[in-house]
Amino acid sequence: MIKAFVSVTCSDLVLMFPVWMLYFLVRDYLQGTMAGRGVFYIVGCVLCLLLIALTTLVQYRATFLATYVESGVRRIALAEQLRKIPLSFFGKKDLSDLTSTIMADCATMETASSHFIPELVGSCISTTLIAVGTFFLNWRMAIAALWVLPVSFLIVGCSGRVQKSLSKKQMKLKMDCADGIQECLETVRDLRANNAQAEYMEGLEGKIRAVEKHALVTELGTAVFVGGAQMILKLGIATVALTGGVLLVKGEIDILTFFVFLLLVSRMYDPLQVALQNLAAIISTGVQCDRLDEILSHEIQTGASTMDPKGYDIEFSHVGFSYDSQDTVLRDVTFTAKQGEVTALIGPSGGGKTTVSRLASRFWDIHKGKITVGGMDISTIDPETLMSLYAIVFQDVTLFNNTVMENIRIGRQNATDEEVLAAAKLAHCDEFAEKLPNGWQTMIGENGSELSGGERQRISIARAFLKDAPIILMDEATASLDVDNETLIQESLSKLIRNKTVMIIAHRMRTVADADKIVVLKDGVVAEQGTPAELEAKDGIYRHMKATQMEAAGWTL
Repeated sequence: MIKAFVSVTCSDLVLMFPVWMLYFLVRDYLQGTMAGRGVFYIVGCVLCLLLIALTTLVQYRATFLATYVESGVRRIALAEQLRKIPLSFFGKKDLSDLTSTIMADCATMETASSHFIPELVGSCISTTLIAVGTFFLNWRMAIAALWVLPVSFLIVGCSGRVQKSLSKKQMKLKMDCADGIQECLETVRDLRANNAQAEYMEGLEGKIRAVEKHALVTELGTAVFVGGAQMILKLGIATVALTGGVLLVKGEIDILTFFVFLLLVSRMYDPLQVALQNLAAIISTGVQCDRLDEILSHEIQTGASTMDPKGYDIEFSHVGFSYDSQDTVLRDVTFTAKQGEVTALIGPSGGGKTTVSRLASRFWDIHKGKITVGGMDISTIDPETLMSLYAIVFQDVTLFNNTVMENIRIGRQNATDEEVLAAAKLAHCDEFAEKLPNGWQTMIGENGSELSGGERQRISIARAFLKDAPIILMDEATASLDVDNETLIQESLSKLIRNKTVMIIAHRMRTVADADKIVVLKDGVVAEQGTPAELEAKDGIYRHMKATQMEAAGWTL
């Protein structure tokens, strides 16, 4: 940035050289000394052009090119920060909001760094140097030329509060509009199914119009201050002409001094008009700065990059957690999922089952209590290092717009094709993959849009087979499968889970009938825990859930 300031300053100063060349030309003409000076002025003009070209090139390299490189570094730094932020942060943010921050806000800061800030500072420095020089020519003419500068900048500077308020409202309206567009694209099937397109589009159009109208208000709010400041700046030419005329009549300055001041102000005010616009633009970027700082200053998850687990038991000890201060999800959860056993988490919806699995893998950090894996406090271990111990099958599968083969390879990036195919066949992916147009190399679309829910789930299970981690977390892993495929997958899973710590979240009681231990979660606490036989003997939640599902299984139309 310092190099950019210097280069812009030099560029602005070099642009004053033609003014001085013109001054000397007029002086020689008035004094009758033009004879033999033609070569001097020709060479001088060529040198001016070369200097202007050279300083412009240096300015571009120091401002634009350097900023684009730095912008890339900053974007990567932002991505690295997002990678280390707890997932609880993303639960509080809309996808469109984060996308806007990463793309649009970063682009705004890039423009500010390459255009607004260097040109503003460079213009101020060069103008200050020129202003100091004018006092050596004539201090009264200098005051007549320069009094408008502090007044103009003060007017724009006073617009900060108004601009920030307008920018905040504009950003909110933009986010509402972006959310509406994204929601429309994500729910288009449901909108059509319920004949709600027209009503929804009417509301979306209202949001778009609101952005348009307030954009005009924001531009007007900025223009009032910047336009007013630029008008004041132009008064400097008038005061120079009037003051110079009076002094010239009195004989206190000569015609050359009067002429050079008129040239100076006409050249000096041009970059300052742009500088006033840049100052207003810099003030308005405060909203984008705040949004970026929210990410960059957010607390990150840290920990040791090495581990020495004593086995792979997962132990929850008096764990409490809430997504915010008013929404307590877990209050006092204590249980142990032992290595070599299947621990099933069941209970009513909203009881905290999925939250427990997310906390076990440190997707979020607990607020009280302690979670250990193999005797290690997971809060002291780097999340990415810890994740090497886990293979996770989510209920909501996330796939990438890539081939079937590469989507499975996500489980272990350095796996060979043979290892990927072996894992895929264990998850019975071959039953559908080999029927696709290009087999295993078929592109499956955004988030696997070309596949059915069951096929997507099988790819997720294949990833777990490929990773072959010592701890397995499954959240309704077979929920999207039909009965036949569920049976086949369960047979394969029985091979995968041998001698491993397995934690299963399930709603269907037959899925957990053979579990070694069942933990019943209700209202954020462990209501019951024990073997299926032990809980069956009690007249509690597990027995009630099992009986209810058996009744539902016999229901017919």
